[in-house]
Amino acid sequence: MIQRMVSGDTKQWEIQFIEGWTFQEMRRAVANNDRIEKVTSDWTNDQIMAAMGAEGAHPEGRFFPDTYLYTSLETDLDLYKRAFSRMEQVLAEEWENRSEELAYDSPYEALIMASIVERETGAAHERADVAGVFVRRLHKGMRLQTDPTVIYGMGDSYQGRITRKDLRTRTEYNTYRIDGLPPTPIALAGREAIHAALHPAEGDSFYFVARGDGTHKFSRTLAEHQEAVRQFQLNRRDDYRSSPAAPDSSSDESDESRE
Repeated sequence: MIQRMVSGDTKQWEIQFIEGWTFQEMRRAVANNDRIEKVTSDWTNDQIMAAMGAEGAHPEGRFFPDTYLYTSLETDLDLYKRAFSRMEQVLAEEWENRSEELAYDSPYEALIMASIVERETGAAHERADVAGVFVRRLHKGMRLQTDPTVIYGMGDSYQGRITRKDLRTRTEYNTYRIDGLPPTPIALAGREAIHAALHPAEGDSFYFVARGDGTHKFSRTLAEHQEAVRQFQLNRRDDYRSSPAAPDSSSDESDESRE
């Protein structure tokens, strides 16, 4: 057995953590995996973060979404440590090569933005444009007004739609009601979303709305945006969707428009 281990002749399995997942969804995937040994099943999120060497830190967004291979000698705690370390590495690499004149001052704030970008669009080519809109809004002192943060703040009360009451209800994640960024990331962000947050596209758009084919219409003025809302939101096609068709879909954006 030792000889087989040294030679690398060991059985490996894989587990996948998806971009846009919450930490609870990540924990659920681990719990539902029958092959890996569980040592953290009864742990709180705080206990897991303490084991990462980040005692007191919020777990959301702190683990890198990827496909991880593991053997029978590893536990779920080993997986968490690898995903946490990988996120630290990727975030440091991307922060080192960031663009100038960003609207945030720390890698963690960039990670918060990346998680919002990850949840706002599953269309890879739009990520930098979405980040550009949000960065321009922050520079201008405008609220982000992004639905995925509202959904995150609603927690288990979210049932698939956002109402006007939800948009008016103040939570620390409701970016229709708070200024600036929410206090933590809202999901696992992949490298592309992190890169977009640190290299936002230049432009003059301040608004966007889902077209219904998985992409968005970007607008410069409120008047242009309201016209786009009438075109794409109020007169929807039967095949309307707010995220790209599988397998490129990673967004769970609601159908409310940003105004």
